[in-house]
Amino acid sequence: MVRRRQRERSLFEVLLPDGHKLWPDWLRRIDTLLEDEAVIEVVAQALEARWPQSRRRGRPGTPADVVIRMLILKHLFDWSYDDLEQEVRANLVYRAFTRIDAEAVPDAKTILKIARALGPEVIAQLHRTVVEVAKRAGVTRGRRFRIDTTVVETNVHYPTDSTLLQDGVRVLTRTMQRASAALGDEPHRLRNRLRSVTRGVLRIGYHARSPKTRDALVESYKKLMATTRAVVRDADTMIRRIGQRRRTAPTGTGAVLAQAQQHLRQMRPLVQRVVAQAKARLLGGDTHVPDKVLSIFEPHTTTIRKGKISKPTEFGNLVTIQEAEHQIITAYEVHAGRPADVTLWTPALDRHQALFGRAPHLAAGDRGFSSAANEHAATDRGVRRVVLPRRGPKSDARRAYERQAWFRRGQRWRVGCEGRISVIKRRHGLRRCRYRGADGMARWVGLGVIADNLRNTAAFVNARAATT
Repeated sequence: MVRRRQRERSLFEVLLPDGHKLWPDWLRRIDTLLEDEAVIEVVAQALEARWPQSRRRGRPGTPADVVIRMLILKHLFDWSYDDLEQEVRANLVYRAFTRIDAEAVPDAKTILKIARALGPEVIAQLHRTVVEVAKRAGVTRGRRFRIDTTVVETNVHYPTDSTLLQDGVRVLTRTMQRASAALGDEPHRLRNRLRSVTRGVLRIGYHARSPKTRDALVESYKKLMATTRAVVRDADTMIRRIGQRRRTAPTGTGAVLAQAQQHLRQMRPLVQRVVAQAKARLLGGDTHVPDKVLSIFEPHTTTIRKGKISKPTEFGNLVTIQEAEHQIITAYEVHAGRPADVTLWTPALDRHQALFGRAPHLAAGDRGFSSAANEHAATDRGVRRVVLPRRGPKSDARRAYERQAWFRRGQRWRVGCEGRISVIKRRHGLRRCRYRGADGMARWVGLGVIADNLRNTAAFVNARAATT
């Protein structure tokens, strides 16, 4: 049964009448902002949708306000779920903030399962609600708009053909071993090729050191690909065997077999694509294979080059961040591919206009967003000052236009977007996503942005209160 709030009186109100002095000012302000009923209602409706009768039946579950506060606290400090459980259990302020007080702290697995029920759509709706809270608090009115893109890396190792083949063999073998045990097979019926694959990967690493051993490198790759194909054929056989036995298997065994069959069907095409792209590169010299697999575990990972000297190639997803005044991130978007920055300007302006009901007074972006069409699109929507420095050679008139005082002030303000991206990467963990899958990436980015918005809103409200 879904509960929205803890109903008991706080233990700290009884035993610690001056406990409010332990709170940091910004956390106390975030606590007040999260009292908004709209924020709690978003989470409660998502929890009610998990099961048909969750609203009225079943044992009392973790209240919605406890769930959202624990997730916000986790992303405020970039903790893991285990760290979150330990910190809340040991800290009086965190217990009061999460509304747990003297009750038992939900363990890490419980919060993990509940967090997965909050899909990307729920997190996006929660972010819009938090932005509305900031608007009602007078933090932002949408007078300014700036946009930039960044890369959030997926939690993968550096992809090479040999290690991807090794990952595929390991995952297929591990899944087939579980299915074979459930089927009651003899211990040696399923052949384990992991040792030969590991040796092949080590040989490839040795031969790759020098161009003189190119022929030996190709031969080692051929043997590794042949072994991988043999494992894929074993997976096909196991899928057929599971299909024949599932109908007559007991309930517990049938569930294990169904899960193994689904996993094999999901992983087999990925491993076949890895074999095909390795063959195309080694034998055909084609390094630009479309829809290249960069990770068996995170297949949505893409290759992104943003021209950084320290890290020329990044593996993850491109994320668009757009801000209004006072460092409030009004919208974010996780892209499946690598769209050009110039194509993201107009949709971002439309989102800003839909959120605030009017166009911004000033809109700024870097040279990647600059084009004559984007400038016209902004002016047609009512933007008075468009700060988009042109790329390449400039005419005298354009150079004089970009030297105006308001244009330079707009450029200086736009640079703050890069600082905001740096902060959410360092403070809220957006440097690398630790949730799994494309949905996990969207949830990770969304919760990090929400945590940053709450902290900036709290800082602005406290600063305004101190000056009045």
